Amino acid sequence: MSFLNSAIGAMIGFSLGGPIGALLGGVIGSKLGSRKSSFSSKATYTSNQQQQTAFFVALFACFAKLAKADGKVTTDEVEKVDTFIKERFKFDKEQRLFAIKVFNKAKDDSVTYEEYATQLSNLLSLNKNALVVFYELLFELAMSDGVLDSKEEELLKKTIIIFGLDPNLFTNLKSNLSVSISDPYKALGVTKDMSFDEIKKIYLKKRKEFHPDSLISKGLPEELIER
Repeated sequence: MSFLNSAIGAMIGFSLGGPIGALLGGVIGSKLGSRKSSFSSKATYTSNQQQQTAFFVALFACFAKLAKADGKVTTDEVEKVDTFIKERFKFDKEQRLFAIKVFNKAKDDSVTYEEYATQLSNLLSLNKNALVVFYELLFELAMSDGVLDSKEEELLKKTIIIFGLDPNLFTNLKSNLSVSISDPYKALGVTKDMSFDEIKKIYLKKRKEFHPDSLISKGLPEELIER
């Protein structure tokens, strides 16, 4: 099931509520009228589907708030988000349009970044792994142009508190994402004086950690996982 189908199902089966539910309802709009028959109110939607739906909607809502952190969203920022959607997530056409609609609606609504982040934190309170991935994606987008401005930094630091994550995560991510691609040793977390076998062992460990099946087992949306 695509996350768009899950989103519609979540609206009918769960009534998400809160700012995330309101945003989702506004984006789906007429889609419910034309496709409602496919999503019976008596259908069973798992808690995991609800969480994945909330993850996606909150992610692109927070992307919008990050982009507008300095008071306006520039063309460069919109292009940055669209490139991120296509290259990082590899969404199909329908998923991409849905993500863009969420972004555009959240960009102009009166809900704050903190409100979206707080509701997601409450929904995923038992899934810290998903919150960490969410935070890493926000950081990756913010740093995609190689610069982390003061407003973005302020929101990212607030998110650490809202999500109840390790305060060192901000510093670590900022350091890691600032590493030049010309230094693959540092990016992998190894040194040039290590043996080939040692480097290979660390590489295989990281590869296993980020294997799609391992990530899915942590409750992360399949559309976010590169295979």
